[in-house]
Amino acid sequence: MARIVLFENIHPSAREVFVAAGYDDVVSHATALSSDALRDALRGAHVVGIRSRTHLDAAVLADSPDLRVIGCFCIGTNQVDLDAAAGQGVPVFNAPFSNTRSVAEMVLAEAILLLRRIPEKNARVHQGFWDKTAEGAYEARGKTLGIIGYGNIGSQVGTLAELAGMQVIFHDVEAKLPRGNAKPTVSLKRLLAQSDVVTLHVPAGRGTHNLINAQAIAAMKPGAILINASRGTVVDIDALHAALESGHLAGAALDVFPVEPKSPDEPLDSPLRGMPNVILTPHIGGSTQESQENIGREVAEKLVAYLQSGATKGSVNFPEVAYQERAGKSRILHVHRNVPGAMGALSSLVAEHGLNIVAQHLQTRGPIGYVISDIEGEVGETVISLLRSHPVTIRCDLV
Repeated sequence: MARIVLFENIHPSAREVFVAAGYDDVVSHATALSSDALRDALRGAHVVGIRSRTHLDAAVLADSPDLRVIGCFCIGTNQVDLDAAAGQGVPVFNAPFSNTRSVAEMVLAEAILLLRRIPEKNARVHQGFWDKTAEGAYEARGKTLGIIGYGNIGSQVGTLAELAGMQVIFHDVEAKLPRGNAKPTVSLKRLLAQSDVVTLHVPAGRGTHNLINAQAIAAMKPGAILINASRGTVVDIDALHAALESGHLAGAALDVFPVEPKSPDEPLDSPLRGMPNVILTPHIGGSTQESQENIGREVAEKLVAYLQSGATKGSVNFPEVAYQERAGKSRILHVHRNVPGAMGALSSLVAEHGLNIVAQHLQTRGPIGYVISDIEGEVGETVISLLRSHPVTIRCDLV
């Protein structure tokens, strides 16, 4: 029976999935834990579920030999050393789609609020001023929304924006099929020059680090608005601050930051704090009750599928093998070094013990090979022990 440990107040929908599948040894922690406490909590765990604040580095993973699979109950997986996990034969799953609507709704809401100068007007009323002027306030209808990164979230933002009467253009490094009346632009510079509102939906990486820098901001329309709900490293904060102070940009909304506080009591260190035309939110784009429930269910179902069948479809660091109906009495999950003879060694060892392989499903990814083998007879601990001790084996489990 698998022992499951969940951190950071993961939605109860995850536990419901585990219990319904017959896994009732589920331990939940409301927060992320410090390094030593984390190691203690992971002792004997076969499944771990985390969100963005729990960091599973190579050292923590090495101290968790029983760990079989990791679930990131969020979109990002930067908090896990994916290569180290794969090197231990541990697949990592995430939830790339479940919070799409929540993020998209927040982005559109921020665009409308900033176009109408609501943050500034709200602050003025609280301060005792009745600033009723329409100067600098605009409808969303007829304005151009520029989407940088037209993936699941970016395209959903475009769909919602069109319903509000906005014209939608987008730029992506890959060719994408437009939704609705959205139109691709030939270059990022063209998008920046045409957009009244620019919203970012790109991954972190060398290619996107400070993608929106001083030069890119200078290319934006005077009076434009910038929204970033993707990754904190995508925007040069000092350049953005300068553009807001000079009036070149009319406003901004940021949900992510280059360095984010590690606890609720730690303040955000940013020059953007206190600016009346800037919306700052604590990385809550996907934090709705609906999205958290969906994420809990989505990731837990992937973890259960792996535990029960070995399916790794959707894993971010592992060879992907889709769900397969069991063809034999026993099923062996074998993670091995992707070297010549690995499959032959597995087949020979099984055959030497009078067992017949009736179905196999193999995929490789870089240095890792992963094969699901269905065996006609009963596989004993002797065979599993021999497979685990073989030089090509990284991990071997019986399900």
